[in-house]
Amino acid sequence: MRIIYMGTPDFAVPALDALIGAGHEVVAAYSQPPRPAGRGKGLRPSPVHQRAEALGIEVRTPLSLKEADTQAAFATLDADVAVVAAYGLILPRAILVAPRNGCMNIHASLLPRWRGAAPIQRAILAGDNVTGVTIMDMEAGLDTGPMRAKHVTPVEDKTAGGLTAELAEAGADLMVEVLDDISLHPPMAQPQEGVTYAAKIDKAEARIDFAKGAHGVERQVRAFNPAPGAFFQYRGERFRILAAHVEHHGGEPGVLLDDSLLIGCGADAIRPTLIQRAGKGAMSAGELLRGYEMPAGSRVDP
Repeated sequence: MRIIYMGTPDFAVPALDALIGAGHEVVAAYSQPPRPAGRGKGLRPSPVHQRAEALGIEVRTPLSLKEADTQAAFATLDADVAVVAAYGLILPRAILVAPRNGCMNIHASLLPRWRGAAPIQRAILAGDNVTGVTIMDMEAGLDTGPMRAKHVTPVEDKTAGGLTAELAEAGADLMVEVLDDISLHPPMAQPQEGVTYAAKIDKAEARIDFAKGAHGVERQVRAFNPAPGAFFQYRGERFRILAAHVEHHGGEPGVLLDDSLLIGCGADAIRPTLIQRAGKGAMSAGELLRGYEMPAGSRVDP
């Protein structure tokens, strides 16, 4: 098939590789424009941009797809289908209808649950037992299009980073399967029941509220790993919790219950096992406490 590929972050790279590996012709890759990054704030191409260039694929980075000349250039690619994965721009109707088979999206949830920008983090925060990836036809609505295939995976104790990598690979394989024979994967309308929306993550959500309970804090830690990182403050310094587990030991929320960083959360408590001080590398709680005193009875700033 002649395919236009549209994606930006690391999540979208495996599908590009899988399409090439399956023998499809990717005639162009669309990605978000290079952004300032690093200490020097130099412009850095997106992961998809970099991978497409390495594969010898033409890369286009328009700021918008609303202009008539941009839409005309898209249409002249004469594609059979556009494959979209976390691209980051709204696709106008002229773009949606240009390829012969329209635009198909790899969405990291089991639609209609968690339509929107942050489905993986929202699934973890909500305590969902399972999540997955859906291949869907795109239309004007926000992730409302008919579905062609799904892959289900347990959430278990996975972080957002780990789950993102897993679903990226699963979505890549599933998209190749759908494109191998589209007729075997007819579009099916999404049910009206069970619709939820995965709002974009606000950095303020990463600040831990220990009064919400240990299980909620533990999910927050996993949902915001690797970014933006669930954190608390102690003596004016920020500490990111990268891993933690729940202990059945009640205590006042935000109070250190022992000298080994057990933090009260009401009926239960949370014990960080991997932590990071501002400007430092990640370390175990034991390593932190060998050089930094956090005695029982003191309180972290919620």
